[in-house]
Amino acid sequence: MLDICKYGETVLKQRAREVQNINEQMAELVEQMRQTMYKANGIGLAAPQVGQSIQLALVDITQGENQDEFMVFINPVIIESEGSESGDEGCLSIPGITTQVSRFTRIKIKAYDLNGKEIQREFEGYKARVIQHEIDHLEGILIMDRVSSLKKHLIKKEIKKLKSDEQW
Repeated sequence: MLDICKYGETVLKQRAREVQNINEQMAELVEQMRQTMYKANGIGLAAPQVGQSIQLALVDITQGENQDEFMVFINPVIIESEGSESGDEGCLSIPGITTQVSRFTRIKIKAYDLNGKEIQREFEGYKARVIQHEIDHLEGILIMDRVSSLKKHLIKKEIKKLKSDEQW
């Protein structure tokens, strides 16, 4: 199990570097991240969230129920997008907080898989939302960065309260 970095840790605010070599260590990291994500009841996890500043993200909206839904994205880039909708989002790095975030309704991404093969896929709706959230982590962007300054201030107050109540 890996430790999940929480809001305030520097690695979460930095743009992650591109992956140059997809090797056995990468496969081991993916497996450790997968186990960590499932244990935390997450549906996505980006490498910076476990202290690794590299462009690697995992997504599985079934939380392990359907292995065909488990996806690995290395050096992902959104190459097409359309539509917009707001929806509630939470984040493993900001436990106990959810907020409305606006996202594209459809995206097409280009990335590499664990075999080093380039993939291009389209996603809509909830999957598209989750993938955008994880790609944000690779850019050093948190859900708090996608809301108004007033809402961000309120979230920071809520985090302070959670910390003082020892729920953080």
